[in-house]
Amino acid sequence: MDVEQQLALLSRGAVEILPEGGLEKKLKQARDEGRPLRVKAGFDPTAPDLHLGHTVLLEKLRQFQVCGHQVVFLIGDFTGMIGDPTGKNETRPPLTHEEVLVNAETYKEQVFKILDPARTEVRFNSEWLNQLTAADLIRIAAKATVARMLERDDFEKRYKGGQPIAIHEFLYPLIQGYDSVALDADVELGGNDQKFNLLMGRQLQEAYGKPPQVILTMPLLEGLDGVNKMSKSLGNYVGVAEAPNEQFGKLMSISDELMLRYYELLTDADMDEVRAMHPMEAKKRLAAMIVDRFHGAGAGEQARQSFEAQFSRGQLPEDIPEAEMAAGDGGLWIARALTGAGLTASNGEAIRLIRQGALSIDGERVTDKDLKLAPGGPYLIKLGKRKYLRLSVKG
Repeated sequence: MDVEQQLALLSRGAVEILPEGGLEKKLKQARDEGRPLRVKAGFDPTAPDLHLGHTVLLEKLRQFQVCGHQVVFLIGDFTGMIGDPTGKNETRPPLTHEEVLVNAETYKEQVFKILDPARTEVRFNSEWLNQLTAADLIRIAAKATVARMLERDDFEKRYKGGQPIAIHEFLYPLIQGYDSVALDADVELGGNDQKFNLLMGRQLQEAYGKPPQVILTMPLLEGLDGVNKMSKSLGNYVGVAEAPNEQFGKLMSISDELMLRYYELLTDADMDEVRAMHPMEAKKRLAAMIVDRFHGAGAGEQARQSFEAQFSRGQLPEDIPEAEMAAGDGGLWIARALTGAGLTASNGEAIRLIRQGALSIDGERVTDKDLKLAPGGPYLIKLGKRKYLRLSVKG
């Protein structure tokens, strides 16, 4: 691709590219010098598995690879033990070294479903950070001021709110910035909540006499609810390792507006062509593309056929789980049954979904949160669009 084509692809979906015109300048410089750019993104292994929200940055890294550049996938095994409080109102508990290593291995297994291994350099920042002496760390700390640190939004809010900020938390952006010095990064990617840390990388590179990196920030992907950031704790996520039918079904539940955002941030599809399609067909194609990416070519079409058989033609899934529970006085309370079977996380969630009309038993919608199932069955329980259970109740 020429520089103009690269710039169009690489800026797609980005929130900010700083400094203005910096990426174009770097791309031209790389072309003139006949070398690929070194494009860095850091991932602290704070969770054992990935969801689509994590893959926004991976997709952008893949696009840099398509343009011929070298990606540095940095696993923050050292910084993961500090704990970045970004977006939090209090200190995030640091991970143990053992937890970091286990999670890092899971990352390595999953990222190459998106990235090209031939153009990916996997690094751990403990390689250079473990070598720093106390004197080295003091020298790094001398290159930033407390006033500058308090410009970071979450630090500023906590300081004004009288909430504690531990000294080691100031080290996190410094250490992340030093990673860019150690790796000679030309470009660093991150979520738009990481802007302060990415800019610190530029500051430290300049302080060490190196060309400052361009930073490119990407938005945080909304979850299936279209409101909150995708998160396992909120239950609005699509997991990279989830089964094909589960991924497909979840993606079919998103709004048409959110579908367009997923297309923009998670694919290279031509957005004009997507908008010209019928929304239902566009959504099915998006779901199939995502399933193919994580489960191999053809898996998306199989998941689509299964979805259409189940929901378009009214057929039941073949693998409905079965459970047996004991009745209490007067029967088995429906909320306890849903939670006990793992269909809901709590009785409160079960009650909320029942009130919303999401529950049917033997084909009949149930809105009575106090319902008790009599001994017998099995009852065919359906919760929402995708969750089924055959439940037997013992007297």
